[in-house]
Amino acid sequence: MTPIVRDLRPGDPADVAAFAHVRRLALPYILWTSASVLHHLSRTPDEARLRALVAERDGEVIGTAMVALAHDSPEPGQGMLNVYVHPERTGLGAGGALVRAAEEHLSGHGARTLFSWVLDEPSHRKFAERHGYQSRRSAHFLRLDLARGTLPPVPAPPAGVELRTAADFEDDPRPLFALDAETLADEPGDVDIESSDYAAWLEGTWRHPLLSRDLTVVAVADGRPAAFTMAFTDGAGRHSTAMTGTARAYRGRGLAGLAKTAALHRARDAGCTEAFTGNDTGNAPMLAINRRLGYEVCATEVRHARELG
Repeated sequence: MTPIVRDLRPGDPADVAAFAHVRRLALPYILWTSASVLHHLSRTPDEARLRALVAERDGEVIGTAMVALAHDSPEPGQGMLNVYVHPERTGLGAGGALVRAAEEHLSGHGARTLFSWVLDEPSHRKFAERHGYQSRRSAHFLRLDLARGTLPPVPAPPAGVELRTAADFEDDPRPLFALDAETLADEPGDVDIESSDYAAWLEGTWRHPLLSRDLTVVAVADGRPAAFTMAFTDGAGRHSTAMTGTARAYRGRGLAGLAKTAALHRARDAGCTEAFTGNDTGNAPMLAINRRLGYEVCATEVRHARELG
């Protein structure tokens, strides 16, 4: 039976759980839960034209796609689609059907350049090439065994620097927003992103259901957040670094490594058993920090792009 492509039903808990389940199987290096899927759907601005699609065969969800315009980029006409199929249900047409539906949606809303992350495996790359996508930059997924690995000790903070957590900014998280926006603007990528909407950041990031404010560590210098590492947890022992960065004026002082080391110690003490993170392959400083912490590359994705018409 040919898979049927339809929109995810946010009001159906079983449908949302099936979406998250396929994503966890296809991409286990990212934390997927029903709560995070629903949060993404409900908090993404309308101008992104976000759609969550599923491919269903014989009543089973076997493929998923997240499709949206790059609404936070200063350059219009860019779209993103990330398609993942149940690893034991490949070759049934789900991936191709999802790509066609995603492209139709994005082109209908003015997208002319489409971007998609593809696992760096022969079958995945061939699939992308067959659909007209060409490879660009790449990024690593990294894993750290917190249960059996050995973490380096937390360095003593430099003079004038103290470590806090995001929980210390409950009353006014705006300084963290400013730091997040500055570091995000400098993150390597194909699509430039501008983060200037504080209200949207509060909804999308600060109130994210997987964000752990107690495990998110901030290095404060001169009375302001100078570096941070943002921690997500799924409540089942898995930890993920959503972002690590340093304000431009404080780079080169080891503050990002300090914050991340402290955050991982807090995560292990809180019962987390494995930690994940991701880095652009060209981000040598952050890759070096993660190697020192004991992370190992567990998979690689390649960003692919297609120009429409």
